[in-house]
Amino acid sequence: MKRFIIPLAIMMLPALVSCEKFFNLTPNTEVPVETVYKTASDFNIAVIGCYARLQGQFSIYTELCEYRSDDLYISAPTAGTQDRYDIDHFKEQASNGILWSAWTNFNNGVYRCNMILDRIDDADFDETLKKQYKAEAMFIRAYIYFNMYRIWGGVPVARHVLTVDEALKTGRSSAEEMYTYIAGDLEEIVNGSMLPVVYTGPDKGRITLGAAKALLGKVYLTFGKNQEAASILGGMIGSYDLLPSISDVFDVDNKDNREIIFAVKFNKTVVGEGHGAWFSISNLSDDSGRSPILNNLYESGDARKALLDYRKVTDVNLYLMNKFYDTRDETNETYGNDQILLRYADVLLMYAEALNNIAYSSDQNSEQMKALNAVHTRAGLSSLSITDLGSQDAFKRAVCKERQMEFPYEGHRWFDVVRMGYAQEFAAEEGHDIQSYQLVYPIPNAEIERINDPSLLWQNPNY
Repeated sequence: MKRFIIPLAIMMLPALVSCEKFFNLTPNTEVPVETVYKTASDFNIAVIGCYARLQGQFSIYTELCEYRSDDLYISAPTAGTQDRYDIDHFKEQASNGILWSAWTNFNNGVYRCNMILDRIDDADFDETLKKQYKAEAMFIRAYIYFNMYRIWGGVPVARHVLTVDEALKTGRSSAEEMYTYIAGDLEEIVNGSMLPVVYTGPDKGRITLGAAKALLGKVYLTFGKNQEAASILGGMIGSYDLLPSISDVFDVDNKDNREIIFAVKFNKTVVGEGHGAWFSISNLSDDSGRSPILNNLYESGDARKALLDYRKVTDVNLYLMNKFYDTRDETNETYGNDQILLRYADVLLMYAEALNNIAYSSDQNSEQMKALNAVHTRAGLSSLSITDLGSQDAFKRAVCKERQMEFPYEGHRWFDVVRMGYAQEFAAEEGHDIQSYQLVYPIPNAEIERINDPSLLWQNPNY
């Protein structure tokens, strides 16, 4: 009987099942070919392969969002950091290796999701479980395309597994089409209640209905659908909690806490499931790359500032930020922090932003002011006063500043300032005179050359 590694026919198994301990699963490494994409177990393994692809995207957020923003900087390039330096200084070209790596990572993730979505409707197993697996793949695909849109604008979209010939004939989508694809999938998940509200036991950490709602709210906000964003985000108020101490949100011994809506899971005790040290330095005197703007952002008493302080890792000659502190596993020499992608503080601040975009309110007890102050006061600060935020733009700037103080190193900042219209202004404060075309990145040259048809895949202007 012919056998092969599952479940993505042309994928290597280690990359596919590297999340097998993500949910404490132990799939077989080989199955008979005629049973692939037939059983619930087959599809579960395939869905775990989609989660596994998310594990490889941490550096994408760091390079293309944090270094691009006014949170991090690199003063001079070295042999291994030229591409990062170019991104930080708005000098990147279409040949930039970081961009090509991100493009291929994202499209591989879409391929994995489409392999599931092409086949799951014809499979014969429990309908509720089938609906969940389908929704998980749809969510991950939507998240990937949302990130691609925020990085490059409209990109070629694959709604099923493409043949080589189909791929070479698939052109860029318009902004309207991208919105329809991304929001459409998430709306189907939410409106059909395709995902559980919570998981228990070994399934904790999987995508929930709340995660789909939070991501859909972010999509609405990004595409200027403020009323829709306010409606879905407002419906989440009270469904999660702000932890009293923000340091507890990131505590590796407090994973899956009530503030976290969705996080990419890691497990340092399992081979291949941990990660390297995030934002580490060798000595306290080292240049951490943190911008002067971020260093000077926090006022006295803000508990979030201490999260950015460094401390030595036990038994290792390395220093980590308190925000991402963990001890190293002695056997695997890796760390196990989860990468939090969506949390309740984000929902509250997006809700405040959406409401303010709809209409400014001078009421201290307005819903947008309460949402903003919930995050602000959790940090140990006195409430903001609406008298100091006397216009719609002043309120939006307060939300933008709060987001920078709340989410540094979490992969939000560049996307935030582009969405809110402040990217060029804040880049200028760092000494970068950028043009509007630089709000998106160049399409990788390798992909332009592969398609070789500018009517289908054209380069973004001025690159």
